[in-house]
Amino acid sequence: PPCFSALCPAAKFSKLRLKAFARVLNPSSVHLTGSLKCPARIPAAAHEPEGLSGRPRKSPEDDDRKVRRREKNRVAAQRSRKKQTQKADKLHEEYECLEQENTVLRREIGKLTEELKHLSEALKEHEKMCPLLLCPMNFVPVPRPDPVAGCLPR
Repeated sequence: PPCFSALCPAAKFSKLRLKAFARVLNPSSVHLTGSLKCPARIPAAAHEPEGLSGRPRKSPEDDDRKVRRREKNRVAAQRSRKKQTQKADKLHEEYECLEQENTVLRREIGKLTEELKHLSEALKEHEKMCPLLLCPMNFVPVPRPDPVAGCLPR
């Protein structure tokens, strides 16, 4: 049969290389024929022990293992991405909850600050007319810090 380079890679080699290539393929089933010196047909069951790159050819079992490994890796990557997304969602929910709590606490601080101001003013007004504070025996000036300034957040 005629030899085409697409069907017979050995057609590109010199006669010396062709013989060596033929021996590597399968020494018992290769016969040089015709003027092109191409190897005769090799049975379909015979596999090349090495590819043109020098690496051993992979068997169907290797291909199956590779497919299973890729599938397993794909599933693991999906699981990892899902776990990462769930973690990010949980963090976002926690952030939202803390923001709401922070807002509530800031409002409470504002209310308590206002209450402190009103009570301080009421105390000052009371001190002006308190009979106990107006008695000369009790009149000893004691400096007191401003109660509002000491309690406000800095």
